[in-house]
Amino acid sequence: MEIGYMRISTSKQDHALQEDALAKAGCKKIFEDMISGGADARPRLDEALAFARSGDTLVVWRLDRLGRSLGHLISTVRALEARGVGFRSLTEAIDTTSPGGRLIFHIFGALAEFELSIIRARTKAGLEAARARGRFGGRPPKMNGENIRQAKTLLEDERNSVTKISKLLGVSRGTLYRHLAQEKLDQ
Repeated sequence: MEIGYMRISTSKQDHALQEDALAKAGCKKIFEDMISGGADARPRLDEALAFARSGDTLVVWRLDRLGRSLGHLISTVRALEARGVGFRSLTEAIDTTSPGGRLIFHIFGALAEFELSIIRARTKAGLEAARARGRFGGRPPKMNGENIRQAKTLLEDERNSVTKISKLLGVSRGTLYRHLAQEKLDQ
């Protein structure tokens, strides 16, 4: 059975184009989500995936209607494939029920993995270069040595509370305590 899935992002968009294409492709049941492409939860997609049985084919009008990203798209299609469910994208003419369609889809998967490994290698090299120059990532500390000395001096006066000192320095009580504790450890 051909099972259709379509997604529109807002109520202002018209789903007629997708619906007509899916009906023309022979979809007997069509599931529709009205939700942003970046959303993690897609209830009607989950229903479509649960509805599909071995031998069925999930059909979408375009690849971007199914996956949030290439990685998400590949993992979804691999999960379908493991259950014996085919996948077809009408616009891109990809059909994993045919050997050629599976080949094209696996090439997409290989390219996505290659891209991720290049990004990881580039990121790692950049971080190593920054460390070699004495730069470390992350957010700069809220307090420096001068602030910590000032806080210690203010704490020596019993009239000053931790709350008052933290407000004066523009940090939370937790931040003040954390930096004071770290200062003790560093000594």
